[in-house]
Amino acid sequence: MDYKLIAVDIDGTLTNSKKELTPHTRYALLEAQKQGKRVIIASGRQPLGVYPLAEDLMLDRYNGYIMCYNGGKIINCADNRTILTKLFPREYLSDIVAVLKDSNITMMTFDDKKIIADKKVNDYTYVEMEVCKTDMVTFDDFVGAVKFDFNKILLAGEPLELDRYQQVLQKRYDGLLDVYKSAPYFMEIMPFGVSKGSMLPLLVEHLGMSREELIAFGDNYNDITMIGYAGMGVAMGNAEEGVKKVANYICETNDDDGVAKTVEKYVLNRPL
Repeated sequence: MDYKLIAVDIDGTLTNSKKELTPHTRYALLEAQKQGKRVIIASGRQPLGVYPLAEDLMLDRYNGYIMCYNGGKIINCADNRTILTKLFPREYLSDIVAVLKDSNITMMTFDDKKIIADKKVNDYTYVEMEVCKTDMVTFDDFVGAVKFDFNKILLAGEPLELDRYQQVLQKRYDGLLDVYKSAPYFMEIMPFGVSKGSMLPLLVEHLGMSREELIAFGDNYNDITMIGYAGMGVAMGNAEEGVKKVANYICETNDDDGVAKTVEKYVLNRPL
């Protein structure tokens, strides 16, 4: 199959365990773009956390796209134009704060320049700061601080506590919001129906292509729908077991340049 679109998650997929884009992976994706392939970075991150990688991969030059907030905002890198955005329904914000009141979980969202968080900051909150390379401002009144349009809520906390609250939140907002984990210590609360797997088809259609022409890479729970949608869904060797079960192919780990090796084999058609 001639794969014309390459969708790739960031953490645990595009980057290694040190959060670095390796020269091998960069070279493979640049070679694919030189051959006319389009690269789509699909991440739960806010735009500020994606732009440096998009620049490193020259997505502006090769008409690539970034899907931030798990697809809640899709940006054309050629002109930095937002072609699609799905905003979080503000009416649920106060209720979510009330549900989490007695927890140790940090509640976060994002404006154009920084992380907005409540006062219950924990070690995992700083992981998000490091990932996005941006500042954080905390507020006692989280609802009062969020006066702008936003795309998602991110929760950070101990994995077992997040698991307990995931069940509570999924039941409470069933059919209203989507709640899922993107890492053992991160949980996303999204507008209902917004996921990588639901938004990627809209971008594929916008580009006049088909899912059969798409190869997608991921490692975590928020990548499952994207991997299931793609003509060739690839789970990283370091992926969660649930992700591997839906994949067409399991490649090497992110520390062993799994994306690069698979692109070379199935997109560039080079023998390994």
